[in-house]
Amino acid sequence: MTKERYWVVGGDYEDLRFDALKDGAGQMLGPFADREAARDVWRRLSREHSARATARFSIASEQIVLPAP
Repeated sequence: MTKERYWVVGGDYEDLRFDALKDGAGQMLGPFADREAARDVWRRLSREHSARATARFSIASEQIVLPAP
């Protein structure tokens, strides 16, 4: 049996190529049990950092294999 969980990741990058985060500027929030909860956090962070062109956040998901009952 598998379960999916979600993370909000990102932060303030060094430049607009978004190749590297500034030192200490990375964030990883979660895990969230559903995409909607992660989306709410993503929206809040995106609004809070909207004045910074070098800030970017994304939603990542992972599959977890649960042990058989």
